[in-house]
Amino acid sequence: MTPRLDWLDDEVAALQRGQLYRPLRTRESVQGAIVDLDGRSLVNFGSNDYLGLAVECGKAVDVAVAPRGGGSAASPAIHGRGACHDRLERLIAEFEQCERALLFPTGYATNVGVIPSITGHGDVIFSDTLNHASLIDGCRLSAAKVLIYRHGDVDHLTELLRASSTYRRRLIVTESLFSMDGDFAPLAEICELAERFDAMTMIDEAHGSGVWGQHGRGVAELLGVEQSIDIRVGTLSKAFGAGGGFVCGSEALVTWMRHRARSYFFSTAMPEPVVEMAIFGMKAAIAEPWRRETVIAHSQLARQQLQLLGWDTGLSTSQIVPVHIGESERAMEWMNRLTAANIFVPAIRPPSVPDGRALLRLSFSAAHTPEMIQQLLESFRV
Repeated sequence: MTPRLDWLDDEVAALQRGQLYRPLRTRESVQGAIVDLDGRSLVNFGSNDYLGLAVECGKAVDVAVAPRGGGSAASPAIHGRGACHDRLERLIAEFEQCERALLFPTGYATNVGVIPSITGHGDVIFSDTLNHASLIDGCRLSAAKVLIYRHGDVDHLTELLRASSTYRRRLIVTESLFSMDGDFAPLAEICELAERFDAMTMIDEAHGSGVWGQHGRGVAELLGVEQSIDIRVGTLSKAFGAGGGFVCGSEALVTWMRHRARSYFFSTAMPEPVVEMAIFGMKAAIAEPWRRETVIAHSQLARQQLQLLGWDTGLSTSQIVPVHIGESERAMEWMNRLTAANIFVPAIRPPSVPDGRALLRLSFSAAHTPEMIQQLLESFRV
């Protein structure tokens, strides 16, 4: 390394002093309720495999992809999009009850591609303060004015909308289920405001898809506002056990994204094995509602018991249950304590959360057993 980068040594040392250094962990097993992490077998409460499909998706694709090989080798705008990509986009559109859907390489790529495609100079975006980094970065890339409203605060959003009548276009963007706090966005109220102030709405169902709603379409279905949402994005890497992201909506929306979303147009298409896994995972999620019923029941039980033990789980009402700790050092101490009890729970620290708001993030899965959850709860007894 040249002397011009010597400053990096000081910065890495500062991360270590502040309990913000993140060692690279090596998982030597498939992603599941039990993982072999850095040579140790642990009950896994750190995965987004909400429906317990990751293992099964991997087993399902061998025969399907053998004739076509692995990588897509080109952008979907060239010839990287194959027949399986078409099948998956049609399946997503049917599942989401939308005219069309479009695949992106990742959920992150979806958000940083979609937002700049529909907003720009002269527009304004209203973004929840706890939105995921991919939404934040999409807003930054758009060149639109970005106004941040307090988390879930409809009154604050109303004030900002009322004062923003001079902009060309207005967009309200929010997660439907917040990935760290585990609470729902007030989608019904947001949709009412969008109608009142003529604003577009975009929701990220990354953590809602497959789990919530009568048919598993997400929080918008649960709250009965699907028809009021203009743009829905989601991932295939969480509940559906595979990888990739998608946007769904009108025919015109998807056509525009194909031509203007840079992270779609200039990225190699999703690898076909991953597409086949996503098809399997989505079909399984549709056919087996017991999976979402199980993960919701697991999380409800654990949250109630943790509260009885005196832990602060915040506003969580979902399969994501934060245990609020406060300081990063204490969060790391508790993560190490749980690891010693053969349980993996990640300590979430800045920049994923604000300073002083470190937490342990519990993610529940249909693959967890009652015995695993009991083991977790016993480890939280002080």
